[in-house]
Amino acid sequence: MRAPAFWQEDPPGLLGRLLRPLGEIVSAVTAARMRRAGFRAAVPVICVGNFVLGGAGKTPTAIAIARLLRHRGETPVFLTRGYGGSLSSRHPVRVDGQLAREVGDEALLLAAIAPVIVCRDRAAGARAAIAAGASVIVMDDGLQNPSLAKDLTLAVVDGAAGVGNGLTMPAGPLRASLAAQIPHIQAILVIGPGAAGDEIAEAGAAAGKPVLRGRLAPDPAAVALLNDRAVLAFAGIGRPGKFFDTLRETGAQIVATREFPDHHDFSKAEIAALQRDAAAAKAVLVTTEKDRVRLPADLDILTLPVTLDVADDALSIWLDAELARVRRAR
Repeated sequence: MRAPAFWQEDPPGLLGRLLRPLGEIVSAVTAARMRRAGFRAAVPVICVGNFVLGGAGKTPTAIAIARLLRHRGETPVFLTRGYGGSLSSRHPVRVDGQLAREVGDEALLLAAIAPVIVCRDRAAGARAAIAAGASVIVMDDGLQNPSLAKDLTLAVVDGAAGVGNGLTMPAGPLRASLAAQIPHIQAILVIGPGAAGDEIAEAGAAAGKPVLRGRLAPDPAAVALLNDRAVLAFAGIGRPGKFFDTLRETGAQIVATREFPDHHDFSKAEIAALQRDAAAAKAVLVTTEKDRVRLPADLDILTLPVTLDVADDALSIWLDAELARVRRAR
C-alpha cells in the first residue's frame, strides 16, 4: 500500500479529524489484543517492531541484531510472517532460488544473514525456529501481535516521519495509540535526524524507556560506483523519498525518480518502461536491495545497500545487558 499524504499532516487535517473516531476504535481493539498472553518459547525472543504502518528501518535493525548475536556465539534464527509472499506455514527460506512473491522481500534479505522461518502463526514459527537450532529468535515486525511472547522488543522509529499526524489508522499511520504501545517495548531506536523522531524519543524517555540513535549508512563501494553518475532511481518501499535523499547524498545525479507502492510486484511492462526511460536519459537504473529481490536477477540494475550504524555502540551494549537480564529471569 501507499500511505495517504494526510497521514503526515501535523496538526491533523480535515480527513484525519473526520476519521479520528474510527481510529480510536481501532486503537482500543489493538491495545486490548496486545495485552493477551502469548506462547512462551524455550529460547529468548527479540522483536524488532514499529509503532506505525510502513517502513521505519526494521529489517536493517533485525540484521544488525542478528550479526551482534552471531559475534557472541549465539545461533539467531529470524521469524517473519513473509509479508507479500504466498507461503505462510513454517516455511524455511532458501537463499538461492526462492522468489519474493513466495516468501516476501524482507525474508530474502534476512536469509543472507541467518536462517529464516516464514510463518504467519508466530507460535508455530517459533517452534520451527527452535527445531532449526535457534538459541535466540529475532522477529522482524510483530509488536502488535500477541500470539508469541516477546522477551525484548525494540521499537524502530524513522526520525523524519515519526508517527505522522499522531492518529491511529485509518486516520493516521499508528497501529494503536502511542500510549497503548509504549508499555510493551523495552527501548526505542530512532533512525536518522528529525523533529518528528525527537518527539517520540522524548515520549519514550518520559516513560522510562532507553532511547538509541542510529542511521542507515550506505555501502562505501556502492557510493563510489554511483558518485557523479546519472541515475534513474525507483523504489517500492514505505518512503521512497527517503531512499532518493540517501542516493543524492552519495553524489549520484538523479535525472528522474519513480515511486511504487510498498512491496510492489513489478510487471514486465513496468520494467520495460523503466529501462526505456533510463536509456533515453542515458542513465543507469538504481533501486533498493528490498526492491531488487522482487526483480528478475538478470536485469542490469544497481542497488544502494545500507547498514544500521548506532551511535556509541549503544545497540550492542543494550543487547548484552538485556539478554543477560532475560536469561537470568528464565
